[in-house]
Order: sequence, then structure tokens, then C-alpha cells
Amino acid sequence: MSKIYKLGVIGAPIDHSLSPFIHSRFGRQENISLDYRAYKVSNIELKSFIDEFFSSKSAKGLNITLPHKKNAVAAVDKLSEEASFLEAINTINRKANILYGHSTDGDGLIKDLNEKSINIKDKRILIIGAGAAIESVLYKIINAKPATISILNRTIEKAEILQAKYMPMINISTRIESSIYDLVINGSSAGLTGEFSPPDKNLFNNDTIFYDLNYSLNGTSFCNWAENISENSYDGTGMLIAQAALSFYEWFGVMPDTKKIANEISDL
Repeated sequence: MSKIYKLGVIGAPIDHSLSPFIHSRFGRQENISLDYRAYKVSNIELKSFIDEFFSSKSAKGLNITLPHKKNAVAAVDKLSEEASFLEAINTINRKANILYGHSTDGDGLIKDLNEKSINIKDKRILIIGAGAAIESVLYKIINAKPATISILNRTIEKAEILQAKYMPMINISTRIESSIYDLVINGSSAGLTGEFSPPDKNLFNNDTIFYDLNYSLNGTSFCNWAENISENSYDGTGMLIAQAALSFYEWFGVMPDTKKIANEISDL
């Protein structure tokens, strides 16, 4: 009988997560038997849950989603270079009883943008939000060498914290530019909940690309708004699949086919 690897995703809320669906398909593709489940875990339970999860000999890894990406750092033994800089993880991988923390969100975003033929280099980017979702991808966005980055957030103090952290790498503004933006990336949860307050439409045109880090089978309020401005709007499903594939690679050393999964999700 083949070994069944214990895997999962932890967060709160977690009911909407597509990760169990995605990873079960990855396992079938690669003929790897796995038991991947979603676990609702509170902040108080986080450390004890991770310890108990990995007490099982069959436990291979975990995905970490909001609101635990930063707090989960304390539960691992070693961090990748990027995760160390971000002080946040979305993937835990156990090797020889050592827990390694990784962040695959940024690479997942860039991979999905590349697959959609969206090039960040020399582009004017507006980022909406300054929370954990944005910080998890900002490192890789900056490494792709955009022309400018502006951060729009309800509380400017949070935007200024990101500005100070990344200023040595790129000049980030917390003010809106007067010129047209090439790419708008939404990382605010308001884009999912329906409480989204849209920026001035004069900042965009039909060529502007809109990308929501959130995802929903029913569409997000951000994407619904963006569709009235441009034909180029995407939710974060592609990024979700791409970062999941990168997590799977960390665990098993094989890169699954993401296009098959994207087609299956679109049919849900």
C-alpha cells in the first residue's frame, strides 16, 4: 500500500478555500496519495495545532492563509531567504523532522501574470491595500522592475510602513499619480466582501489591467467594478493555482500541470 501524505491548509475563515480541490487534483496527476484538508484555526490555537499536526509521521506539509502568515513564522525551524525578509510564510515543508517555512505567493503571482502575458517591467502600478496579502507579493513585484508603484490604503500609516521597508529597493509613493496606471493590483479584502470603495476612474483607461488577489467562483466586487472600465480584469484564481503548484513542488519535487486545474475550476 502506498504511503498517504497528510497535508492541509489552515486559516480563518477557511470554508471558501479551493486548496483541497486543487491539491487533490495535483496528487492524482502525479500519482501521489495524499489527504489534504482545510482546517479552521484561531490565532490562539495556531502554534499548538501546527505542533500536533506534525506529530503525525505521515504529515508532510501545510499551507498557511490569512490571518496566520506572520504568526506561523514562530512555529517553524528555518525560513527561506524571501520568507525571512517578509517575516511571513504560506507553506511549511517537513524534511528530516525540520520544519521549513516558505512563501510562494509572490512567485505564484508573477507566474500567473506571465501566463497571461502581463509584463510588469517599466509599468506604472497602483496597489490597493497594505495588509498581509499585498506584502506577500510586493517583494516579487519590485524584483520585476516596474517604473513606479503607488500604494492606496484606507489608513495611510500602514502604507507608509511598507513604503519605509521597501524604499531601499524602489521609490514607492503613498500618493496617487496624475498619469494613467498600467496595472492595478487589489489586495484589500474589501474587494471580496463588497465593501470596495473604487478609486477615480480617470486614473485608468481601457488598456489598464486589473488584477484582484482575491478569488471567488461568483466574481469579486473589485472585478465587477473593473469590467466597466477595461476588458482586462482578472481575479486571483490563477495565482492561487500557481502558488499551490509551487507549494506542491516544495513538498514533492515535481511541478504539476496548472492549466488542467484552471479548466476544472472554471467549470465549477
